[in-house]
Amino acid sequence: MNVDAKQMKKIEMQEYQNLVDQIKPKPDILKNSVWAFMVGGLICGFAQVLVNYLLSLGMSRTDAGSAVSCIMIFLAAFFTGIGVYDELGKRAGAGSIVPITGFANAIVASAMEFKREGYIFGVGARIFSVAGPTLVFGFAVAVVVGLIKVFLSS
Repeated sequence: MNVDAKQMKKIEMQEYQNLVDQIKPKPDILKNSVWAFMVGGLICGFAQVLVNYLLSLGMSRTDAGSAVSCIMIFLAAFFTGIGVYDELGKRAGAGSIVPITGFANAIVASAMEFKREGYIFGVGARIFSVAGPTLVFGFAVAVVVGLIKVFLSS
């Protein structure tokens, strides 16, 4: 390429970028932040209400926390399965990826995406395609932290 051709390509790329910047939708950051905060807060608030209810029934804090984790995972998976959680995610953005429910949503959504390929080669083989790296990293960090604790406590 000669100098003129390179300069023309650079100008074309800049013109294209200017055009993209003009027609690209501008997100309403304040509105999106408020939605994310409200939805994330409502999810966490609902979980706290469940914890308080289970504590009032006489459960220990550990058992209540475990039960609420199971309930929240089930609800996120169920609402993902019927398509409600995805709609919530479109409106709430980051507020819908509160760690435990967002993780359940990621696993179920990836499984549903491959359902048409069958339950074994579709769902079974690819259910952890999104969550797999997270699980591997979590297991590795847990081992490292456990080893550090063993060596520091002896």
